[in-house]
Amino acid sequence: MDIRTNSEQLYGEGARALQDVFDSRRLADTLAAVTVHDELTDDDVELIRGQSTVWLATVDAEGWPDISYKGGDVGFVEVTTPNEIRVPIYDGNGMWRTLGNITDDGRVALLFVDTERPWRMRVHGRARVSIEEVDVERHVGAQAVVVVTVGRVFPNCGRYIHRNSEISEFVPRADHSPPIPDWKRIDGLRAVLPARDQEALDAEDRAADESGP
Repeated sequence: MDIRTNSEQLYGEGARALQDVFDSRRLADTLAAVTVHDELTDDDVELIRGQSTVWLATVDAEGWPDISYKGGDVGFVEVTTPNEIRVPIYDGNGMWRTLGNITDDGRVALLFVDTERPWRMRVHGRARVSIEEVDVERHVGAQAVVVVTVGRVFPNCGRYIHRNSEISEFVPRADHSPPIPDWKRIDGLRAVLPARDQEALDAEDRAADESGP
């Protein structure tokens, strides 16, 4: 499969240029090394099976990215193996853009959002469309099934996920300074953070020391 898990394949020239502008190349490389994997872990499977929605991105015939919301009952996305995900496709508007794109190109990206944790997970892979009875009948009410071969999996911080109709506390506002997310305090990541983040953490630590008992 034409998908790699290392940082050189994960980041293109545009991403690299911006990482240098914002002093985040060290962090980006570290995240690629410690979070990107090529098959689903037990935790990934648990997250998928607990969701009732997934966002499915494809590439159309003109090369434009397209994204479609897919919803169903909790656990409607089936994980058959650590390397395969199946998404049932129900009755729609008859355009068949997503499945047509998959038939033409095959590259897909899936975004799962766990609002309870909160957490996000991306899956890149190659897919095929099945309308075979043996595949479709596994899913009640499905007209077709998107069978995804997993190529790359990586999580994303969920700090900007809104919960219970409330805006996340991490969203900047004129009258609100967002807290520093806990993941930036992890020993293996703190040392590779952009300088501005390290300075903010140092300042917060000093303030805590000065206000301590």
